Amino acid sequence: MRQTYLLAIDQSTQGTKGMLFDQEGRLTARCDRSHAQLIDEQGWVEHDPEEIYANTIAVVRDVVEKAGIDKNQIAAVGISNQRETAVVWERESAKPVYNAIVWQCARGKQICEEIRKAGYAESVRESTGLPLSPYFSAAKIAWVFRNVDGVKELARAGSICCGTIDTWLLYRLTKGKTFATDYSNASRTQLFHIAALSWDPELCKLFGIPLDCLAQVRSSDDYFGETDFDGYFESPIPIHAVMGDSHGALFGQNCREPGLVKATYGTGSSVMLNTGDERIMSQNGLVTSLAWCMGGKVQYVLEGNINYTGSVIGWLKNDLQFVQTVQEAHELAAAANPLDKTYFVPAFTGLGAPYWDSAATGLFTGITRLTGRAELVKAGVDCIAYQVADIVNLMREESGLAIRELRVDGGPTESTYLMQRQSDILGIPVCVPQWQELSGMGVAYAAGISAGIYEPETIFSCVERTDYRCNMPQEESRELYNGWKQAVKTALNHE
Repeated sequence: MRQTYLLAIDQSTQGTKGMLFDQEGRLTARCDRSHAQLIDEQGWVEHDPEEIYANTIAVVRDVVEKAGIDKNQIAAVGISNQRETAVVWERESAKPVYNAIVWQCARGKQICEEIRKAGYAESVRESTGLPLSPYFSAAKIAWVFRNVDGVKELARAGSICCGTIDTWLLYRLTKGKTFATDYSNASRTQLFHIAALSWDPELCKLFGIPLDCLAQVRSSDDYFGETDFDGYFESPIPIHAVMGDSHGALFGQNCREPGLVKATYGTGSSVMLNTGDERIMSQNGLVTSLAWCMGGKVQYVLEGNINYTGSVIGWLKNDLQFVQTVQEAHELAAAANPLDKTYFVPAFTGLGAPYWDSAATGLFTGITRLTGRAELVKAGVDCIAYQVADIVNLMREESGLAIRELRVDGGPTESTYLMQRQSDILGIPVCVPQWQELSGMGVAYAAGISAGIYEPETIFSCVERTDYRCNMPQEESRELYNGWKQAVKTALNHE
């Protein structure tokens, strides 16, 4: 029987990945291309949209050649993308008017401050589920309209398009035939009303962005047109799924039901809880977004982001030189004296959810004569598990949902010590999948389901997982977590 493949494009902050999944849902091949990080003296961060598009075409060629398959065996494409990063381009020529402004870039801070001073911060949050911030796309697009010559005039003439990276790629891949985005990406722009499920005209006016410059919003498993990847395919292939990368990972983790939660461990960490059709507005700094719209059904999420998790290990390695490799850090943590009670609070630039104190500073606390290099490293590794536990516990409290396990992905999940510690602190199983390409896998599976190639109830069964189960007495776990809370309290007591 002739094999059928699904192609996934995962366009992330550092680069673009091309992945092929077979008709059983197994990862067959992957190729990556990085792109330049354009950072100026102000710390503003940009990407070249043309380079991103060129790399997208290139990784498709690369992965097909690496897999050694017939191109005609590829049945459909799914796209996942870095969220919030914004592009503005001319409708007719499809040429960017400026570089993509990356989610990390805070140049829209003044625009947000103006809106805050005008008294609209809470109405922005009520409409979008997001705190008013230059982190999201709206302030970035508004900055382009204000600062790039000729953009306002072109917009008045109906000649400007703007959107997130998925919208840019769809436009270019379909030669301008598809100007669209999906619900997950739209919900991260700070221009989309997540209850009305439409662009918010009042917010567009507030940010100075004409409504007709924004893309059509479609279901995440919609048909988004077709592409031949600049002539690489003799016959065009359909694009059947689009999602933001964190949402793709949530889907790839099979968190399709309320109460299912995933954590992605990287430089920082993203924790996302599926809340089903209930739009829960956090009172403690979590954000509310759309998970996706699949099969005509919208689902919401609560999301918490942690600034410093994997980067703490980098700090121990590069700045303090306590270890030479990341692996050594985890090995030292496992070998440390279990009676030591040292904690590290990584408030390098304040503390985020659920504490929200920008003046907090980092500290080691609980140091005794038992404390040595291994114990300090262990405190650095453990703070990752404690911070994720803070978010999961807050999600449990605010949603009222019974969270029975944590599904995880990202490089640090290779650490047996950290994953066991995470399970012990949370008191629930922690599940690590065999593949780490969860964003790409998510959109490949969504595209395959949409195209009728995968069965939604069986496709996820091909993913094997390693489960870490709590083996620490509840009293000991509670005592350790209470010690962490006390350490955080010390970091917050900065007056």
